[in-house]
Amino acid sequence: MSNLLVFLLLCMLLCLIIPQEDIVLLRHFGLVVSGIAFLYSIHLLGSNTTYGFFNLLWFDISAGDGLRMSFGVDAVSSFFILLTNFLLMLCFLSSFSSIKSQFKAFVFVLLLIDFFLVGLFSSLDLFLFYVCFESILIPMFVLIGIWGSRQRRIHAAIQFFFYTLLGSFFMLAAVSLIYAHTGTTNILLLNMCSLSPERQLLVWVCFFMAFSIKIPMFPFHIWLPEAHVEAPTVGSVILAGVLLKMGGYGFLRFVVPLLPIGNYFFTPFVFAISTLAVLYTSLTAIRQIDLKKIIAYASVSHMNFVVLGIFNYSTVGILGSIFLMLSHGIVSSGLFFCVGVLYDRYHTRLLRYFGGIAYFMPIFAVCFFILILSNFSFPGTSNFVGEVLVLGGFIFQNMFCTFFVLISIVFSVIYSVWLYNRLFFGSVNTHALLRFSDLSEREFWVLAPCVVLTIVLGICPNIVLHKLEWASLTFSFFRY
Repeated sequence: MSNLLVFLLLCMLLCLIIPQEDIVLLRHFGLVVSGIAFLYSIHLLGSNTTYGFFNLLWFDISAGDGLRMSFGVDAVSSFFILLTNFLLMLCFLSSFSSIKSQFKAFVFVLLLIDFFLVGLFSSLDLFLFYVCFESILIPMFVLIGIWGSRQRRIHAAIQFFFYTLLGSFFMLAAVSLIYAHTGTTNILLLNMCSLSPERQLLVWVCFFMAFSIKIPMFPFHIWLPEAHVEAPTVGSVILAGVLLKMGGYGFLRFVVPLLPIGNYFFTPFVFAISTLAVLYTSLTAIRQIDLKKIIAYASVSHMNFVVLGIFNYSTVGILGSIFLMLSHGIVSSGLFFCVGVLYDRYHTRLLRYFGGIAYFMPIFAVCFFILILSNFSFPGTSNFVGEVLVLGGFIFQNMFCTFFVLISIVFSVIYSVWLYNRLFFGSVNTHALLRFSDLSEREFWVLAPCVVLTIVLGICPNIVLHKLEWASLTFSFFRY
């Protein structure tokens, strides 16, 4: 793990000495670096032959006060690191034509995001996790503010920054309370400690505020659709594919194992607002006319589905929530890449300007169709596996909430089918027919991995589930 962090750090320094005018070199540099990081992530996952953390590294920040930088990965972190580097590799490939200015700064910002995300998912220390959690705000703020597609991008970047910064203040308070009580912030040591019931409730609320804003959960989801609409395609992919998973990962890594009394006390509250969020965002997506907003609200719905799986504490539910996070990262990223393909051609994302695309972009229509099937959890796609596992664990916890969650799935079918029908059928825009062609070779190789993985994980989910079984069993052990 330290090798990957050092490699990314050296590549960021090397990026600084590449001439800004040499766009071709910068493009290939970013693609090669992300490709190497992706291959190393595969090696890291394949070398995991244990049931706990491996590839451990630690060193003291200050002797005698219990603060140390600790790194290590297990099956869950390895999959999230793999997902991060996979999506960033596709982001570099897709940015060849979409990013028109300051490409050197763009490459540096993406590498910086990759560095912080790898550090976050491999951190075994609460304080270090907080540092990475907070530091990602800066490059994402720059990414949205500089390379956003519309004039409201500054407003969206500021809204994203302050919403997430507010959550980070609560997380800092939680870390401080834990350190004051236990004298350490190391995860492995904290698992052997216990907090008083009153302190657990306070720490739980602080962690919940931080992670619920990042997921985001209702009513903290307002920043996400605005950020997606104003962000470039690459920004939307990173937001939906990886950054939203930081909240779910935080719940799994810290809240579930460390705060059993807080979990027991607040679980009904989490079930209520998550069910409300799944239902509300599915209904809201139906009335949207911007392509990115439809996918953004669908992302909020899926991530609240993840929360329901985490907080039912069953092995099946937690396994489904982890699988659904990985699947959602692939499917939603593929849909945002598809929106980017349309925006590069039409320079608009409003549904009223589209129609009949299937007649002159058949390959693109097939790719979008497979991804939209997975978006509403059609059998044989990856999202279906995750949602079935979540419902399999959740149905025994709360039948009343399960009923409304199932209704929301019907609404997701409605807005997904309506979106596809409106885009690809109906009256043909003859002007577009004469000017625009199907997917280019580069666009095809951006979308193809997402489409293939969506099908493969839907048909053969044990490729992932086999490695996650022990991790989900470990998390479900910490119930009350």
